[in-house]
Amino acid sequence: MSVSAERTPSVNQPMCPSRLVLEHVTSRWGVLVLAALLERSYRFSELRRTIGGVSEKMLAQTLQTLERDGFVHRDAKPVIPPRVDYSLTPLGREAADQVWGLARWTERRVDAVHAAREAYDEARS
Repeated sequence: MSVSAERTPSVNQPMCPSRLVLEHVTSRWGVLVLAALLERSYRFSELRRTIGGVSEKMLAQTLQTLERDGFVHRDAKPVIPPRVDYSLTPLGREAADQVWGLARWTERRVDAVHAAREAYDEARS
């Protein structure tokens, strides 16, 4: 039985399956993978260089999770040496557009967040 057949998903409900999807697309590496793939498809090593600081293990896990959720397409070409390209599915592009907007907003507003932190810390000391 599908989620929608049972009841309308509500992220505020503790057992709602949408929470796991939200966790996947808004994780640190999930956001950055989706954002990078908005530009174009990437090979694994290119994607790792583009997303500074991600380990091979975390990138592999993130790509696998996003592929399982239907956001990323893995295209393994039968050539030697093996070539694997990663790209967004239509669902992935939709999710990437949403999280990329949030990521860009954080870039624009990081100074305001720093000022708020300093004011908070100053008021507490």
